[in-house]
Amino acid sequence: MSCKSLFLKKYIVLLSEKMGKTILGISTSPRRNGNSDLLLKKALAGAESDGASIEYLSLNDYEINPCIECNSCYKTGKCVLKDDYPQVLEKLLNADGLIFATPVFFMSVCSQAKMLIDRGQCLWAEKYILKKENKSSTSNRRAMVIATGGSRSIKQYECIRWIFKTYFDCLGVKYVSGLFVGKVDEFGAIEKHPTAFKEAYRLGVMLSTPGTPLPEKPIEVEIINT
Repeated sequence: MSCKSLFLKKYIVLLSEKMGKTILGISTSPRRNGNSDLLLKKALAGAESDGASIEYLSLNDYEINPCIECNSCYKTGKCVLKDDYPQVLEKLLNADGLIFATPVFFMSVCSQAKMLIDRGQCLWAEKYILKKENKSSTSNRRAMVIATGGSRSIKQYECIRWIFKTYFDCLGVKYVSGLFVGKVDEFGAIEKHPTAFKEAYRLGVMLSTPGTPLPEKPIEVEIINT
């Protein structure tokens, strides 16, 4: 095969990977068009600019109840509660890349995010009690986190990182990047900080680029506005 033909073949493969890549953005904020929500949309725009197919999901549009710790999932790997969780979970498991966005509440994720994550107990049971890997665990899926908070302290992100690292383990995705922005409490405050939007867009592009090796450690950007 000639060098030209080999290059063309690699280009076609790369192009097909980009066009076939799906990035799901999950907004957990109780405020529509809030600070974390706007950054999520910018990150999705970055992914789309790189050829990915994107989907935006707001938990405000779904009924997801809290885990009742009945432990039924220890036997089946499935949650017995009847609400919208199964359809959200299906989207989470089928996407090639995930971007979670949350405001910081009391040094942790907001309650909407926490309810979704706690319902992931069925994923934990499937993996660690029943010893079954979901089909997505064997793929090269990656995830990004966006968090915005009112405090100027970077300590507000420590709990966010640990929660999502644990959740991503059960979802079968690798945590590869995070954008953490402080001193943005009021509605729309993020609009005054274009650097945060630029970073969200850049990280969205990075998440959607196929074939790139996993970083040795997550690429994390912390912006504390003054």
